Amino acid sequence: MAKCHLISVRATIPGMDDGIRAFIRKTIRTALEAEGVTFPCEVNVLLTSDNGIQEINREQRNIDAPTDVLSFPMFDLSPGELPNPEDDADPETDCVPLGDMVISMERVAAQAKEYGHSNRRELSYLVAHSVLHLLGYDHADEGAEKARMRAREEAILSKLGQARGKS
Repeated sequence: MAKCHLISVRATIPGMDDGIRAFIRKTIRTALEAEGVTFPCEVNVLLTSDNGIQEINREQRNIDAPTDVLSFPMFDLSPGELPNPEDDADPETDCVPLGDMVISMERVAAQAKEYGHSNRRELSYLVAHSVLHLLGYDHADEGAEKARMRAREEAILSKLGQARGKS
């Protein structure tokens, strides 16, 4: 496991307590470990509303609609490929900056209800999903890439005790 990851969790909405932040950090650390990341990384997380994520989606992707999670990777990786910590680490922190994620907590609650599981399970899924995007995974096609990403998500969620069918 890495010496120490820098994981910043900010919120533009009320009610995001230390327990939620700690759970997000644990999910990120678990996902990085599951993907074989053994060097210190930096990940920034923003928890926001549907309106907040819609504004970011419009500004960054020219899509004027809310979504559940946005991922902004620092590197153009392929699944299974990792950045080179010797070349890519920030000299001030010695951490490799993987990128940023933005999560709509309104979507977390709505999708948890829709899928019949807990907000915690939905949040862990979206965080793991975003980490995989930061590491080069994609699900644009309905074939092998999507299946590979879904299998990795489920493996991470199982490690967290949040596998499908669990609340």
